[in-house]
Amino acid sequence: MAKRIGLSGNYAVAYAVKMADVDMIAAYPITPQTTIVEKLSEFVANGELDASYMNVESEHSAISACVGASLTGARVFTATSSQGLALMHEILFMASGLRTPIVMANVNRALSAPLNIWNDHSDAMAQRDAGWIQLWVRSAQEAFDATVESFKIAEETRLPVMVNMDGFIVSHMYEPVELPDEEEIRKFIPSRPLENRVSTKRAHAVGVVGPPEYYYEMKYQAIDAIEESRPKIKEIDNDFNSRFGKSYSEIDTYGIEEADAALILMGSIFGSAKEVANALRRDGKNVGVISLRVFRPFPVQELRRAIEGIRAVGVVDRATSPGGSGNPLYNEVATALYDMPERPVIQGFVAGLGGRDIREDDFRLMYDATQKAAREGAGRCIYVGLRE
Repeated sequence: MAKRIGLSGNYAVAYAVKMADVDMIAAYPITPQTTIVEKLSEFVANGELDASYMNVESEHSAISACVGASLTGARVFTATSSQGLALMHEILFMASGLRTPIVMANVNRALSAPLNIWNDHSDAMAQRDAGWIQLWVRSAQEAFDATVESFKIAEETRLPVMVNMDGFIVSHMYEPVELPDEEEIRKFIPSRPLENRVSTKRAHAVGVVGPPEYYYEMKYQAIDAIEESRPKIKEIDNDFNSRFGKSYSEIDTYGIEEADAALILMGSIFGSAKEVANALRRDGKNVGVISLRVFRPFPVQELRRAIEGIRAVGVVDRATSPGGSGNPLYNEVATALYDMPERPVIQGFVAGLGGRDIREDDFRLMYDATQKAAREGAGRCIYVGLRE
């Protein structure tokens, strides 16, 4: 029987991994991810989860161990943050290239230097071209649900999945989380060894050299696979909804009907953006919010449909691309909308780097600047809350 208990985002992920009946967990703690692998170690130690719990000496080793275990057909999980994800960089490409269905929680945290343990999105954005499906959540409930869905998405697409949640804001905040019956979760994602994996009974070469005659085609297969994952992500979410009564689209919108300006963003700031939009709408300003749940593959068509009729959008980045023509989310949005016959004006913002609060006045500034862009055209990127 389903139950409703108070959990942090990190514990919600740990419960999802336990219910998914994983075979192997590679653990290397890093703030603010640590309590995920700590909770999983408790589950394994007290017999609630029959899994191999592998303590490793670095995040590079953690993801390497996951690749190896996944190739044997095991269901695997690991978690990381920030510099830990950066240390995995080399192997992230191997995981997607070898088509290993790894599920990893990335608790978003700023990259050094200077050293900073607080939240922004620079870690995940730095890995956006590694060939992983990227899901973004905004609450502990979404963290649980997305992690459960990710095991099925990974195994049916043969692609690794990264579940991103904002460090401390979601990872350490306790809130009511509805946990389905564990047996129902295991019916949703039955554990079975994947086919065509390495074993001691059948020789099977993986990680072979890809000379110029073959490399290009092999990389294209991974590109094609992530494009083809779009309908599978929707199909699996529909199945999840039919079983557990919760559904998540690739994007979520709020108040965009008849809006002339909207903010596009990802992660936990969606709630604050909605509250400020409500206040502004009471003052007669037609503004709305669009939140992306899926970043890879990027939801181009869904975004284009959502912004129809909107005169200007403000794109809120919580990461930067120094020296680039724009920042990561801005560039994705601008590319997605570029050839629309009546595309909106696009105003860029950077906010909340290194865990700096994005306050009500900051959202008001972004909405006002986006509405101004609708009238006068967009200016250069606005660094919200930056002290001069």
